[in-house]
Amino acid sequence: MTNASLDLMRQLKLTGMADAYQAVLELPVNEQLQGDELIARLMDAEIKRMNMYTRLSKLRYQANIQDVQCSEHRHLSQAQLAQLSDRAWIERGENLLLTGSTGSGKSFLACAIGHHACALGLRTLYFNMNRLCEQIAVAQAEGSVIKWLNRLKKARLIILDDFALQPITHKVKLLLLQILEDRYEQSATLICSQLPVAKWHEYFDEPTIADAILDRLVHRAHRVELRGESLRKQRPPQG
Repeated sequence: MTNASLDLMRQLKLTGMADAYQAVLELPVNEQLQGDELIARLMDAEIKRMNMYTRLSKLRYQANIQDVQCSEHRHLSQAQLAQLSDRAWIERGENLLLTGSTGSGKSFLACAIGHHACALGLRTLYFNMNRLCEQIAVAQAEGSVIKWLNRLKKARLIILDDFALQPITHKVKLLLLQILEDRYEQSATLICSQLPVAKWHEYFDEPTIADAILDRLVHRAHRVELRGESLRKQRPPQG
């Protein structure tokens, strides 16, 4: 039963709980926790792991799935949100392309999905494109590009926000292609952009690179185009 419980925890991706249970089992029998104390220890270990993933993800907003507004007006249904809340598309290595005008809630939705992924035990990393370009420049200056790419490769979900908002250099385009190649059909990438997907090829301004990037990004991708008036205008004034 002990081995079966450990196997089940790992199948359910409850690795914090499984590691804590394994540590308890390795204690002398007279020191092992039982009953409520054991359950509390395992739950605490799993919560700490989830919190660690959330902290390391660097998500822009402390957003939760239950706070996302679904409506026909926004072009986002409860059924779509439920599908995006399912870990299956991330584990299948599929992508999610969120587009819409400024203030439509793309970043909030992306962070809500990212926070949910962390809670499910899926390592997640968030970047806006400016920060991604900065990290690429630092990695190149330090000669640590390969190490940096390997770190990104380990994340089950990467969120790239403010995609195609500003021009990017040829070197960044090549590294973006490498990131997507490493993740293709293995891990998920979530893109937030004001620019419609149909204009992304033109944005890259280098047909060969554009073809390669979009081939790895757009195929096997879910698409959500948020609509409606800016949500920022709907927020009450502070103070």
